[in-house]
Amino acid sequence: MDLEEKFLELAGRGEGAHMAHVYYGDPNEDFSIKLIETLFENGADIIEFGIPFSDPIADGEVFRAACERALNRGITPAKCINGIKMLRANGIKAPMVVTTYFNIPYTMGIERFLDEIRIAGAQAILIPDLPMEEAKPLMGIARKKGLDVILQVSPTTSEARLEEILARASGFIYLIGLEGVTGSKPKDRKATLRLIIKAREKTNKPILVGFGISKGKDAEEMVSAGADGVVVGSAYAGIYSENLMEPSQKLSEIAKLAKEIKLGCINGYRRRISMVPCANIERRDSSSNDQRDHAP
Repeated sequence: MDLEEKFLELAGRGEGAHMAHVYYGDPNEDFSIKLIETLFENGADIIEFGIPFSDPIADGEVFRAACERALNRGITPAKCINGIKMLRANGIKAPMVVTTYFNIPYTMGIERFLDEIRIAGAQAILIPDLPMEEAKPLMGIARKKGLDVILQVSPTTSEARLEEILARASGFIYLIGLEGVTGSKPKDRKATLRLIIKAREKTNKPILVGFGISKGKDAEEMVSAGADGVVVGSAYAGIYSENLMEPSQKLSEIAKLAKEIKLGCINGYRRRISMVPCANIERRDSSSNDQRDHAP
């Protein structure tokens, strides 16, 4: 199932999307497989499959530590791609977005990298350190291979750049919900909510909000404001990081949070839908008042 089909399916059920982000290989490959299976079974609609990198500039302390642990244990891009194959063989049907820093596909060769993740079972790629202006050649290659390229916007994105990103992106728009790195705690979501509304007015493409989402109420707030879902990652890594010797003992806690996030996505979507008729009534009432005010 590709991303477009997944979003249509979720909209038909009246649900927002929950994308769970995992850096593969932390603290070991076996656990990563169990973790992704647990997330899938407990409400993750899309898997963001992270390839660990030595300098993950968009990530905060939790994910930086996760990358370091995975790399120290010998994880490689080839092992990650094989991990996608294992997940598909194990019956994980959720769309997968491969997140990688640009050095990895550049070193492997962009066409080869895209071919390998597509054959393994990925539907999209997200490269946090590749600006849209420099991503155009990769986007052309990816689209020919049937892969979506996920682009990001943030509260600091200029109006002109926002419009170009919205026009060029495929799959969905990744809306960065704060100024900072993954795992940061937002002090004020007003700028994020304004950006959701602005982006929603300019595009019908799905919008997922990431960075700073760690609770069901966060998911509900973002989706009710107009987003089509949320991205959660550091919150899950933070849980299993409390017991790296036996991380599987934390899977039940992770499952509980995944269900909470998914419920927030569902409640937020339904809150938004329930508000639409009211908004239409208000607009009609306002229009009627205007007509009366201007009546002879």
